[in-house]
Amino acid sequence: MATAAAKKSAPQEYVFEWEGKDRNGKVVRGEMRAGGEAMVGASLRRQGILVNKVKRRRMSGGSSIKPKDIAIFTRQLATMMRAGVPLLQSFDIVARGSTNPRVTKLLNDIRSDVETGTSLSMAFRKHPLHFDHLYCNLVEAGEAAGILETLLDRLATYQEKTIAIKQKIKSALTYPTAVLVVAFIVVAVIMIFVIPAFKEVFTSFGADLPAPTLFVMGMSEIFVSYWWAIFGSIGGGVYFFLQSWKRSEAMQKKMDRLLLKAPVFGDLMYKSAVARWTRTLSTMFAAGVPLVEALDSVGGASGNAVFAEATEQIQKDVSTGTGLTNAMQTTGLFPVMVLQMASIGEESGSLDQMLGKAADFYEEEVDEAVKALSSLMEPFIIVFLGTVIGGIVVSMYLPIFKLGQVV
Repeated sequence: MATAAAKKSAPQEYVFEWEGKDRNGKVVRGEMRAGGEAMVGASLRRQGILVNKVKRRRMSGGSSIKPKDIAIFTRQLATMMRAGVPLLQSFDIVARGSTNPRVTKLLNDIRSDVETGTSLSMAFRKHPLHFDHLYCNLVEAGEAAGILETLLDRLATYQEKTIAIKQKIKSALTYPTAVLVVAFIVVAVIMIFVIPAFKEVFTSFGADLPAPTLFVMGMSEIFVSYWWAIFGSIGGGVYFFLQSWKRSEAMQKKMDRLLLKAPVFGDLMYKSAVARWTRTLSTMFAAGVPLVEALDSVGGASGNAVFAEATEQIQKDVSTGTGLTNAMQTTGLFPVMVLQMASIGEESGSLDQMLGKAADFYEEEVDEAVKALSSLMEPFIIVFLGTVIGGIVVSMYLPIFKLGQVV
């Protein structure tokens, strides 16, 4: 109640940029947090500064806050706290150094909450869009144990490794997707604009056209007549598919199962999920979070609904007294190496270290899988494009080979 009352009565503060001259007549500039321009002027005059201009910094606009922004903030905050910089001053420094106004506003809001007596973990929990359950639990554990800077450092490392895995997965999927999209656009342009021109020429031949040419010309007529339906159905289908994948839990489970069994990408998705699962549990357990509570955040952090469902079962088994390794083995989802590492960790009391080593191994495996996938996809895509585009070109040039016979 006292904290809430203090927060309610605390004046709203903003960030002001000011410019003036010191006692020696030298032009000086800076920033200050205050409730209004008058307070900024009064404070600067007490410092012997003749104020020329005071402007409130705009906090609107800017790009959206991304996980990378949160990871950078976490790393900077951990570094400054390790250096002995007070928490509130650390927030000020990070907020001023950010080039994104939205990040600056977010950090200033959190700083204001902490300044009025709210714990750091509770201040983070007010922004669940940017600080998930795992993040807040680790910060809370750090505050309780008095090792906040250590856990922030581990949390920053965890975020950096997780973001790196996601970027590798995206890079592996972006290249073939982009090539397929470009190939479809090129084929559509050929069908709509190029083939009709050839059709007019072939009509004057007065000879029977080859079957491949007739097939391509028929496809061209469909594209010319129904291009709006083709593009609309493909665009709408992709949009509704992605939305249902994002919003439907049943769809997420089905797609995640299919991705794990996919012939080319399945192994990559599986290794990345294992790496993120083991990395998350290692980080949580090293922070002193009890195993059953740590498993609350592990499933969702794996990025795969199949692993999330398996984690729920593991949590139930562990809560009834089953060992972690046995509970993991029951799911039939984890590789033998991870099970052996978890077993050794349980027996030696170094579960966090063993899971961390397993995460390191599978992160390297993901890196190698991405490189191998890129090497594999390049010839496959070349053959695919050559077959599609080359097939269309050859089909349209076949009648030209019969031109001498007609003449």
